[in-house]
Amino acid sequence: MRLLPLRLLAAIGSALMLSTAFAQNWPTKPIRLVVPFTPGGSSDILARAIGQKLAESLGQPVIIDNVPGAGGSVGADKVAKAAPDGYTLLMGHIGTLAVNPAIYPKLPYDPVKDFAPVAWVANVPNVLVVHPKVPAQNLRELIAHAKAHPGRLNYGSGGNGSAAHLATEYLKLQTRTFIVHVPYRGAAPAVSDLVAGQTDLLFTGAPALMSFIKSGQLRALAVSSKTRLPALPEVPTVAESGYPGFEADQWYGVVAPTGTPADIVSKLNTHINQALSSPELKARLMSEGAIAVPTTPEAYGALIQREIARWKPVVQAGNIQPN
Repeated sequence: MRLLPLRLLAAIGSALMLSTAFAQNWPTKPIRLVVPFTPGGSSDILARAIGQKLAESLGQPVIIDNVPGAGGSVGADKVAKAAPDGYTLLMGHIGTLAVNPAIYPKLPYDPVKDFAPVAWVANVPNVLVVHPKVPAQNLRELIAHAKAHPGRLNYGSGGNGSAAHLATEYLKLQTRTFIVHVPYRGAAPAVSDLVAGQTDLLFTGAPALMSFIKSGQLRALAVSSKTRLPALPEVPTVAESGYPGFEADQWYGVVAPTGTPADIVSKLNTHINQALSSPELKARLMSEGAIAVPTTPEAYGALIQREIARWKPVVQAGNIQPN
């Protein structure tokens, strides 16, 4: 009877040795980083920046795979069901990991149970921008115009339940305004139509907007963060503009399928944090309006759980429904 425990212990020991050896040799082939949105948005921009640095430090290509659909749920589900071997990762986001559970009653993945947090990459303040045709030079003027013409202004987003949709609905709740929502299939087409004057305003992540703000094609009125954005020091926060306590930043980070070996998660976290701490990437992210947040997998996991609890009542109050 004593042989069984000994054999079991031997099997466990062998499995641990194999797992450790696998993690030490990892990676031996290209890594796929899934972006659950169309190219051109903040998720895509950040994934490509991180992917390039990871490829350099790990010695293997990092392939960016855009898998859009259902507010990021299609791509996230694909990663949740992938082999937990460190070769398939997800560029997680406030929408896919914190907001979708409140929007989709039959979400095909659980953002807490089905993913292993790897690294918190960046916070990205949303920037409220308008087309130059809109007669508002600041947020107070925009709100006054919206209240004087209810339902006449419209705003774009990357789709129902996207971060831009959520941030704008939150702003509408705080300011008691009626502005019509125009959902798109991703942030990039929403930005394009705003630049073309097809919509009036957009409240989305800074990286997708910076070039258009700097060129004067869009006018920035406010940022969603607690403090002003270093890349746009002249643009006040929403709180400074008369709505104290307002904060609605986006955040991004890498997750892997649950069951991914802890040594691989740790190795990825170390390499991503090293990349985020490099002067080159810090400067690049800052120029895009993103703020690097190198930290532990545990801290990123705690953020996800806090944000799930935070945004559920906002989704319910705004009656935000899936496409």
